[in-house]
Amino acid sequence: MGDMQKILSPFFENSSLKRGLPAAAYTSHEFWEAECQTVFRRNWICVGFAHELKESGDAVPVTIANMPLLIVRNTKGEIKAFHNICRHRCLTLVDEPKNVGKLIRCPYHAWAYDLDGRLRAAPHFGGPNQHNHEDFDKKANGLIPIRTQVWNDWIFVNINGDAEQFGEYSATLQGRLDGMEWSKVDCVATLDFGEVACNWKFIMENFIEPYHVQFVHSTTTDQPLEDHYTIIDGNCMGSAVDLEEEIGTSGSLGVSSRYLAMYPNFILGRYFPNQIGVYLNIPTGPGTLLQKRAIYTTDGQFMDVHDVKALKNLWWDVHKEDHEMTERLQLGRASSIADEGGVLSPAWEDSVRHFQDLIAKDVATENS
Repeated sequence: MGDMQKILSPFFENSSLKRGLPAAAYTSHEFWEAECQTVFRRNWICVGFAHELKESGDAVPVTIANMPLLIVRNTKGEIKAFHNICRHRCLTLVDEPKNVGKLIRCPYHAWAYDLDGRLRAAPHFGGPNQHNHEDFDKKANGLIPIRTQVWNDWIFVNINGDAEQFGEYSATLQGRLDGMEWSKVDCVATLDFGEVACNWKFIMENFIEPYHVQFVHSTTTDQPLEDHYTIIDGNCMGSAVDLEEEIGTSGSLGVSSRYLAMYPNFILGRYFPNQIGVYLNIPTGPGTLLQKRAIYTTDGQFMDVHDVKALKNLWWDVHKEDHEMTERLQLGRASSIADEGGVLSPAWEDSVRHFQDLIAKDVATENS
């Protein structure tokens, strides 16, 4: 806690203009480890898309807070998460997305678990053809579950199990989506950007603030800065733009929009009248993350293959414009000039500061 307070001391200084997080918050392994112990374990973390687990037995491994986790769809159609660790010798069970059938089998000694995590087989554990032992309790050696919540197409986990109920945690975000007919929301495409060479917070902060839009996205969007406003609402923060005329095309975004982030890593963009985009941001280290984007239509809107292709191309270009900026932000944190953080605009980046305040609060209480 003392080390984190020292790193964050410039951030906590009182001044008329607020500063951003210091460089170490984006570059140091010490800060990353503190986030793993706090931010990623205490809160509800988005870890996957339900549409990527269509069938019983579909399993997707993901690493969160340096820990291997496994997301599985069981025989009842439920999505569950477990620590991706065999209870025998702690081998990671699944190393790539696949369908495991009815059993999750350890490749080392063939221990097998059903899709609800119960241990079903421990071959020869007690000796040749002795598959049990008087001191061994199979019921006590199943996979360790992780608290899981599926909201629409989005899978969340709370690793330490202590976060408030998901409905309460997400209430401010869901309140800003009031009136959405979720039964008419359909995923039409997914973009996989792979690894992005920046700290995960830069992706979040870039989405939260509207200041950069007219400069970075001048060829892919038509949303004047003066039409934007910022949003700060508990766990939800971001910005919005209300346009008198919707002028968006397949090659440019010029529609009323809501750019909503839920702390710490969930991002949802709503683009009127009938589109949603959700980012899957998986932090993998101080300077890297994995990112996907799922594109959804709303209100039962139909898109043919040409429309979907054009939409995918548009969002690929928008993301690549953002990635260039966030990766250069990462490079800039190598300078000593960045040790005290940058100066934040009180008009356009108060929502960024709110996000950073939540980060600072979490990591500064890492031992509580």
